[in-house]
Amino acid sequence: MINVESVDPKDLKNGDQVYVIYRNPHVPSVANVKEAEIVPHPRDPNALALFINETFHVIEDDDALFATKDSAERAYHTAYEDQLDQYH
Repeated sequence: MINVESVDPKDLKNGDQVYVIYRNPHVPSVANVKEAEIVPHPRDPNALALFINETFHVIEDDDALFATKDSAERAYHTAYEDQLDQYH
């Protein structure tokens, strides 16, 4: 298994930068690695949210968040390896 620098959502704080594997909501078969910022949740002052593509996203315990772009890209390639091989 490839070692990646994943981030535990419980360890996040306002202002942190993380990387996520983001699925396009309009084309679910398309995913990319994107940088996101950890910000105060707009509706819950006791919670944090991901801010990505000008949108707030609730942080779930099972979200795959990465400390570096390289780690996120390695996880992406591991997760989508079978799909990527279909196109080569």
